[in-house]
Amino acid sequence: MMIDSGGTSLHVGFLTAIMVGGTKFAQLFFASFINNKSYKRGYMLLGINLRIFSLAGLAFLFFNSDALSASLIIGLIFILMSIFSVSGAFANISYTDILGKSVLQESRKSFFSIKQVVSSIGLFLSAFLAGKVLVANDYPVNYAFLFVIAALALGIASIGFWNVREVGASTFKITGIKEYFRVIREEIKTNKKFANYLMLVNTQGVVLALMPFLILYAKENFSAGNEAVRTFLIFKVTAGVIVGTLLYYFSRKVRYQNLLYLTSFLAFLVPVYAFLVPTLNIYFFAFLGTGFAFALHKVSIDGVLLEVSNSKNRALYTGLTGAGSILPSVFPLLGGWLIDQFGYPLFFGLFMLIILSSVYFIYKLNCQK
Repeated sequence: MMIDSGGTSLHVGFLTAIMVGGTKFAQLFFASFINNKSYKRGYMLLGINLRIFSLAGLAFLFFNSDALSASLIIGLIFILMSIFSVSGAFANISYTDILGKSVLQESRKSFFSIKQVVSSIGLFLSAFLAGKVLVANDYPVNYAFLFVIAALALGIASIGFWNVREVGASTFKITGIKEYFRVIREEIKTNKKFANYLMLVNTQGVVLALMPFLILYAKENFSAGNEAVRTFLIFKVTAGVIVGTLLYYFSRKVRYQNLLYLTSFLAFLVPVYAFLVPTLNIYFFAFLGTGFAFALHKVSIDGVLLEVSNSKNRALYTGLTGAGSILPSVFPLLGGWLIDQFGYPLFFGLFMLIILSSVYFIYKLNCQK
């Protein structure tokens, strides 16, 4: 979308930083406020509704883009995607807290596996539909219809959350910004698992930012078009379905720590493969590997967060994971600049080095489940 709108690799990096790190980084600012509330469903719905608004705004933007300059379109994309990401902070803190109160600890790994399968099937259908929409029309109409569908789909999905009956939770109150930072220091100091968790999210979390750059690499080196992008998405979400299905059947036999090791291993191999393959026909498998790493990371990280927190501090801890999004937020910006100045070898090398460093924090995490 950004490339078709006239953006460069720097714009792609900046937009990826907003999408990957924006939600979690914003959680830092909202954590203390939401933590002080026993009931959080209303804030989750507020975040969802703002996301629907931003998607509808993007659809309106592209329907009327012929009357706008390329620089204004790019600027409005950044503004609307920032609203989408920041509003996700309200939704995600509340969602994680409600989830932790609703799913028994011994059932969480199976739940996350089923969730991965269901969401991946939905994403598979979405990727197929998105690909059809992208190739059915030219820019900007294809993106306009894409965001109309996205806004409607999210609106329909939110109906389920309107019907959630939330159970209240006891909270410890945080009064003022000074108290908030005192609590942060204390929690990180006393809960070593959480401190290592934050470092793990900061390092392994860069895998979430890789796919846009893989697409950019394919466009620049293999002249990949919208049809190829559709296939990329299908490969990625197919991997998610496979991961979710396997984890559901083996959830009681594998530990989060082993899943995290596997995630780092796959993430390390993907850029090596992408850089070495000579043709687009076999480049597609890079997205299968990315999909495996992405799905494993999501299932493991979400599960570990529930393990290192409890009903009293879960909303706070979810907010504090924003401190774990600093590197994933900065990396796309740095990556876009590196590609623009030095090309892809240095970018891929830096990515692999960061992923390699995550192995140490996986070891220190020492998960019991």
